[in-house]
Amino acid sequence: MAEARLKALWQLDTLSARALARCVHDDPFAVLGPHDTHHGRVIRAFLLGAKQVEVLRRDGSLLAPLEPAEEPGLFENIVSERVPYRLRIGWPDAVQETEDPYSFGLLLGDIDLHLFNEGRHFELAHCLGGQTMSIDGVNGVRFAVWAPNATRVSVVGDFNSWDPRRHPMRLRHRAGIWELFIPRVAPGSHYKYAIRGPGGVELPWKADPLARQTEAPPNTASVVPYPEQHHWHDRQWMAERGRRQAPDAPIAIYEVHLGSWLRPDPHGGDETLWDSAARRLVPYLVETGFTHVELLPITEHPFGGSWGYQPLALFAPTGRYGTPQGLMRFIDALHAAGIGIILDWVPAHFPTDPHGLARFDGTALYEHLDPREGFHHDWNTYIYNFGRREVQGFLIASALYWLEHFHVDGLRVDAVASMLYRDYSRREGEWIPNVYGGRENLEAIGFLRHLNTVVGERCPGAIMVAEESTAWPGVSRPVSSGGLGFSYKWNMGWMHDTLEYMQKEPIHRQYHHHDMTFGLLYAFSENFILPLSHDEVVYGKRSLIGKMPGDHWQRFANLRAYLGFMWGHPGKKLLFMGGEFAQEGEWDHDSELDWASIGDPAHVGIQNLVRDLNRVYRQEPALHRRDSEGSGFAWAVGDDRSNAAFAFLRFAAEQKPVLVVCNMTPVPRHDYRIGVPHGGPWREILNTDSNYYGGSNMGNAGHVEASAIPTHGQPHSLQVTLPPLATIYLRHEGR
Repeated sequence: MAEARLKALWQLDTLSARALARCVHDDPFAVLGPHDTHHGRVIRAFLLGAKQVEVLRRDGSLLAPLEPAEEPGLFENIVSERVPYRLRIGWPDAVQETEDPYSFGLLLGDIDLHLFNEGRHFELAHCLGGQTMSIDGVNGVRFAVWAPNATRVSVVGDFNSWDPRRHPMRLRHRAGIWELFIPRVAPGSHYKYAIRGPGGVELPWKADPLARQTEAPPNTASVVPYPEQHHWHDRQWMAERGRRQAPDAPIAIYEVHLGSWLRPDPHGGDETLWDSAARRLVPYLVETGFTHVELLPITEHPFGGSWGYQPLALFAPTGRYGTPQGLMRFIDALHAAGIGIILDWVPAHFPTDPHGLARFDGTALYEHLDPREGFHHDWNTYIYNFGRREVQGFLIASALYWLEHFHVDGLRVDAVASMLYRDYSRREGEWIPNVYGGRENLEAIGFLRHLNTVVGERCPGAIMVAEESTAWPGVSRPVSSGGLGFSYKWNMGWMHDTLEYMQKEPIHRQYHHHDMTFGLLYAFSENFILPLSHDEVVYGKRSLIGKMPGDHWQRFANLRAYLGFMWGHPGKKLLFMGGEFAQEGEWDHDSELDWASIGDPAHVGIQNLVRDLNRVYRQEPALHRRDSEGSGFAWAVGDDRSNAAFAFLRFAAEQKPVLVVCNMTPVPRHDYRIGVPHGGPWREILNTDSNYYGGSNMGNAGHVEASAIPTHGQPHSLQVTLPPLATIYLRHEGR
């Protein structure tokens, strides 16, 4: 009787025991693990389904058995020693030995918690999520997740039978972060979080927002990553990339959706897509002369049809293509070949999938609660709450993770316009003005400036590119000058205007001359990239070659002339895959590119042209040095509407100027006079009508002599032959 009364003094009370069994206890560390009492040290474990539990010293000797309590699954007893221990658990069909997760102290430091709440913890990838580590000599995984409004969070995984009752976590109230170290969990384990929200509502199990590896869709679990042992070989590239990506450098970007650029090699065995890309895509980029590759988003995304633009794991490369280590090998191979890599990155919105960030802890945590601020009707996605410091820190830490950890050379930030305006794609009454009554999203502006400032400080030589479709001023101007701080901006207006022009029949182009010239009115207001992107070859818009009017020959001639115009025009270049060989069909993300078409000479001609355009663009300083400076450009002929002809000069300091001349009609122009600043010979360095590209081979026999006949405000002039539907480049050869 006395023993029973004594036991009652240290046994867990019935309400707490039932709370554990029902998985509703809000502080499991208060009752589980070791606890010192007036009667000695009590050790408790809740192990539903276990037949017996013993406490062992670290040397394997028995310290004490734990006795089953009245509540099934609860074991407890007084032990005689305060020493590190492990548990020997007798399951119905196995015996397991492991350390007790509830015997470990606080895991995250106060500085980590403080920086997180301030939105200034930029190493979140190595703080939250599933981190493989050793604590007190014990190997395992530390799990940590932000869910401040949850009433219980448990880790569930293939290591605990996906049972939320086995591993409830501890809440660090100050930061709203839940943490737990689970001994002996191995890399490669799958897991999620089982969250009980306000009011006791059980939420769908959530993937880890800080997961660095995930299952390949359609599966949605997070994966404990393996320790990364990649040894980088790109020190020289990283030291030089700032020069290679500067506004005065030649930048020609090949935009790629990796899953449809190539399919796994049937003879490649277990080769991942990353390794296949290192073997096949990298040499192709070198051969075609592109300086950079830009990948459509590779952050994990549940729906392949979103092309990655609705991501849910901003720290995890998609499992579709292989492991994070495979991505590192691919990037290392790119850098060894002298190719930079830009990733599309999406901080503007996220999808509503129940396993994702939406209502993560039962409340609008990452997003706004009010749909007038927090929901994109166009895309049926949630909008991040940019005014919340923890959310800003989460997004900035994601950007830095790709740039620093994976040695990525730049990020293209998607849908910036949707971030800048509170009324973006909304009717009156569907949006909330800012504190000053305006439509500008001040919180998003602050976030973008903060992001670009931090990237500039921490990632020397990396670039940030904005896809911004409005006339917002100073997108690529420094934050210190009132700009947003991006390195470059996509010139969406140039793309839409010039494609609209090129789709017209040549006879009608004289009435749309301004579509080709208007872009020069603002060409030097930003550091621009000219994008012929994936968005222009889907959803019934037709492929690039499909947009071109005329018969078979004219269609290809139009495309050649247009590409020549683009590569001669101020601004860096971007071309979506398939455009470099004039793929006929629209891009289909579920199919591989139509590589078979390269057997057709017309398609080979386009490919040859793109290769030579990239070569000439790199070799001629006048074509890239002053892309963002008005002094690098001058119209020679900008008003010849009736002939649909254009001519302009490109300059670089102490370098030979290049004259770019376009004839956008199928009618050859002989003895066409153009004013130039210098006399003497001008060499024809590129002609899109060359038979090597599939043209008629009309031109100027390699060079033209400038005479002292003033024309177009210039002291000299050339008489040139303009081939039909063609662009020619002429470089001054005199002193």
